[in-house]
Amino acid sequence: MNKSALVTHIRWTRCWRSGASHVAALVVGIVLALALAPRATQFINPSLAVPRPAATSEFHRALQVVMIEMGAAMCITPSADADRDFARAMIPHHLGAVEMARLELLHGRDPRLRRLAQGIVVEQMQEVALLRSVLAGDSAMLVTDLKP
Repeated sequence: MNKSALVTHIRWTRCWRSGASHVAALVVGIVLALALAPRATQFINPSLAVPRPAATSEFHRALQVVMIEMGAAMCITPSADADRDFARAMIPHHLGAVEMARLELLHGRDPRLRRLAQGIVVEQMQEVALLRSVLAGDSAMLVTDLKP
């Protein structure tokens, strides 16, 4: 065998080995995926197959309404002003939190969560007032002492 034929033979051998190893790895991967797929999905399928209970209580129906309304109201049309867009999106977000907190106060029993809900109502309404003042252009409410 001359030198060029030998080089060609080595190149083809390397190429074939490389290609064969890739094909073998692909085949093994497919076989493993098919063999393990039923086991992997059996952990997921039961949770997907179990239907979620319908929101039958007054609390759950009201909570769903609040979350849907909040989500829709937060979808604002963007403007060129990031600050105004932030304020416009945060107002419905905070009002939704206030409504959810009020639902907790109406229906909840855990004293820790009721205290948290009371705080949410107060704090979020203060923040809504600030956000509205920013949108109205009232800079007097924005003057704060930022020193620690």
